[in-house]
Amino acid sequence: MAPVAQEELPILESLINIRNRLTALKKDRGEFIKASDVNSLYQAVVKQVTKLNDVREDHKTYNNRVDTTLADVFSLLSLFYLTIGKTRDAPATYSQIASMRQILNHMNESAVYNESDLAPFNRRLKDLRSIVQHDAESNKHGQALTKLLERQLNECDTILRSLEDSLKVLSPELIPIHERLVTIRRQLVALAAKEGSHKAELKPIQEELRRIDSKRVDGKFLGPGGIVPASQAICSSQLEECFDIAQEIKALEDSKNVATSLKPIYDRLAEIRAELENLVLTHRWSLRETDLWNYSLSLQEIDKMRIDGKFVDSEGNRPGGQYVLLYILRRCYGLIYRLLSSSEPVSEELMPIANKLSTVKKCLNEVLKYGGPFNPRDLYPYQLALHQIDSMRKDGKFVGVDGSIPEGQGIVMAHLNECHELLEMLKESMDEGDDDDDDYDDENDDGEYASSDEGDR
Repeated sequence: MAPVAQEELPILESLINIRNRLTALKKDRGEFIKASDVNSLYQAVVKQVTKLNDVREDHKTYNNRVDTTLADVFSLLSLFYLTIGKTRDAPATYSQIASMRQILNHMNESAVYNESDLAPFNRRLKDLRSIVQHDAESNKHGQALTKLLERQLNECDTILRSLEDSLKVLSPELIPIHERLVTIRRQLVALAAKEGSHKAELKPIQEELRRIDSKRVDGKFLGPGGIVPASQAICSSQLEECFDIAQEIKALEDSKNVATSLKPIYDRLAEIRAELENLVLTHRWSLRETDLWNYSLSLQEIDKMRIDGKFVDSEGNRPGGQYVLLYILRRCYGLIYRLLSSSEPVSEELMPIANKLSTVKKCLNEVLKYGGPFNPRDLYPYQLALHQIDSMRKDGKFVGVDGSIPEGQGIVMAHLNECHELLEMLKESMDEGDDDDDDYDDENDDGEYASSDEGDR
């Protein structure tokens, strides 16, 4: 890494200070993250980036501690933007672009992908680019940030084009074989990462690999009329690697485990994967996007331990279990990307209300789906829950603890209106009459449900 120039030292000091403030804010679980705090830190970063642009030459590539610290700061800031619900703001795209680049680099390294794997990245890249361009046209975030994000987007674009170009050289005759080998390789690495015996599952895969191999003549796949199509190397190397992984699974089956020297890495990756998979299931209730920062850092540290793509022991050997570790590492990167992409434009402060409304909506839909008979007493808990949420609004808005208007008003209001509509439909479908139950509504307006539901606010 290049040394930091004298004129960049004050900038580095300021960026380290900003990173420390962001880290402290991330750890503070005592209160919700305020948009005003995030905005003031963002403005402080823009100030430093502007200073940095002033002292640097435009067309020269730099890579010193200022750049790595700036990357940290932007990654964290980007997660904060997702946390406060500003998912369609340019700064929110940074962490998603960085996550995408990691996955594309790993796809490039493993050479295990087909056109359908690349299509979602193409769509997401266009979406992120439109967010950046929209903010650039309205000059919402200034040239410094736009330049930085466009450079990151272009890097992803370059890798994606390179992956697409490598598929274009596949002869039409070899596409079905390549597609099948990609699928088989995925099955094998997933099998390698599973606990227990794999003999029963491995046998049919090995038999299919031998059938594919038997189609080769003198090591070549042939086309119609005995021609030798182009791009043999792609399919042949994929086939050889499938045989290698199958062999490693068999060897691991005998030794029952990843090599002892790689066990600490395996255990750490397995732990991260389990936590991320749990977050995928529960993220609506438990995820603060800034939590993903620590996972990203841990994965990058593990990734950097590889030498020429392999994990090595203290003596420089490459022990068994490589495919298992790489599979879990790539799986973790994929889970982080999925969590970032599915982040909703609702601030952390409004998330409890959005989640509660989502639950009420599901319940009302279920009641509507299965029908009656039911009476006003059955609908009372839903009416009360909606009444409580309605009463939290001031002048039609949900207001934050600091008096600000948090992001996500439209989404929460849409949920609320939908719940009211469902409730009206249920009331209409109810049999008329039963005055006793109508009286029940009035008597219990501030009754036991109010106190039991209070804690959900």
